[in-house]
Amino acid sequence: MIGSQRKRHVAAVEAAAAGAPPNQAVIENFSPLDRLAVRITDRVGTMSFFLAIFAWTVLWVVYNVLASKVPALHLHAFDPFPAFVAYLLISNVIQIWLMPLLMVGQNMQGRHSEARAEADYLVNQKAFADTEAILQRIEALDRRLLSLEEAEQGILRHLAAGA
Repeated sequence: MIGSQRKRHVAAVEAAAAGAPPNQAVIENFSPLDRLAVRITDRVGTMSFFLAIFAWTVLWVVYNVLASKVPALHLHAFDPFPAFVAYLLISNVIQIWLMPLLMVGQNMQGRHSEARAEADYLVNQKAFADTEAILQRIEALDRRLLSLEEAEQGILRHLAAGA
């Protein structure tokens, strides 16, 4: 990550480590362009959008082919036969242009995963430290119980010897 992106990522991880939900911490540290990229990715990166574009392209091509090749239909081809090939070329160029935008949006969404993973790691580290502290206390209590048991055994032996 570069510059301000790295700062926003670090701020999100620190907020998550401080107890804020990781997703909320990441979203709060998005720039306006990051938010736009995620919105576009959420909408454009769906099967519904793909099907809408596919249907539009098929309708465009079918209408223009029928209008140019079947005069009996009395349709006016707004893109006569060779012209809609340009439309297909332009749509491919738009797809090539949108691909990096979608990747940017996916990177923004990937920050959620990173922040969650780092927050989980920090929580696990804290849990491990707490577990170690609990184990040390249990071991100390165990040692104390053993010493009390030995003292008790000594007292019982002393009482048994005196009786």
